[in-house]
Amino acid sequence: MAPQILHRVCYGTTSPTPFQISSLTIHPAILPNYCRHKVIHADYPAITPSSLPSSSVRGTIVSGLTDGDLRRLDIFEGDEYERRKVKVRFLELGVGVSEEEVEVETYVWVAREEGLEEGEWDFEEFTREKMGRWVGNEEYDEVDQAVKAGEVDPTRGRRRGGEILGRLDRDGEKEKEILKGAV
Repeated sequence: MAPQILHRVCYGTTSPTPFQISSLTIHPAILPNYCRHKVIHADYPAITPSSLPSSSVRGTIVSGLTDGDLRRLDIFEGDEYERRKVKVRFLELGVGVSEEEVEVETYVWVAREEGLEEGEWDFEEFTREKMGRWVGNEEYDEVDQAVKAGEVDPTRGRRRGGEILGRLDRDGEKEKEILKGAV
């Protein structure tokens, strides 16, 4: 997950405070024996187990997530995914893949396989062409207009004003009220 989207989901903003940024550590990693597919009519990918020994997915290990962060990520990922324990290897830039495996949790696609395209999902293409739909710039207007016109929402409710981010925003407001009462 792109850090901007992670921050949007966990903190409600793509510009978190220095304290919030310092609470998370993000490190590149490789997930062996999985592959990443495009989801039909969506901007985001799905990872699935693969029987091909050469299959792997590049991603990140995020440490420092709180139970609240995980709850928000579970909501964001929705019922198309299930959080599962997997073993990954750190990717040391300039060095390569470490031999040591680390157990982490990731979101694995559990919806119908017919919902996936054959091709590999491209992170660089996503950041170049579609990231704006997810982190709050003017490209959201394009998605909002498509939704109003009855077209397919490529974020599937994860856009600004969408059902999933709306639930996250309401949960965040509840948490603020609880904290105010505790102080």
